[in-house]
Amino acid sequence: QVQVVESGGGLVQAGGSLRLSCAASGSIFSGNAMGWYRQAPGKQRELVARITRGGYTDYADSVKGRFSISRDNAKNTVYLQMNSLKPEDTAVYYCNADPPYYSVVHRSPYWGQGTQVTVSS
Repeated sequence: QVQVVESGGGLVQAGGSLRLSCAASGSIFSGNAMGWYRQAPGKQRELVARITRGGYTDYADSVKGRFSISRDNAKNTVYLQMNSLKPEDTAVYYCNADPPYYSVVHRSPYWGQGTQVTVSS
């Protein structure tokens, strides 16, 4: 079964921290680079952090130095540690393979439910 389950979001004040977790099925996780994406209201979904199977990481300029992505290959799990959060980080956060897993059944990329992150000023 193809599945991702994101968790760990919530409401936090500016300057605070959150740690997101993502449990993914093997079909999405195994052998693939994984990424954390976010979508703010009225904006397109964007990739903010990615990690290869070997642990190489890359970040969007907007989160560089504040966010840290990691993965546990034995548990098919990806994490996103978010520090020094800003109101502009408010969004629904999703994890997926990079590029996103394509569902042949639905003929579209597969996305989980995501987890809401809200940063108050």
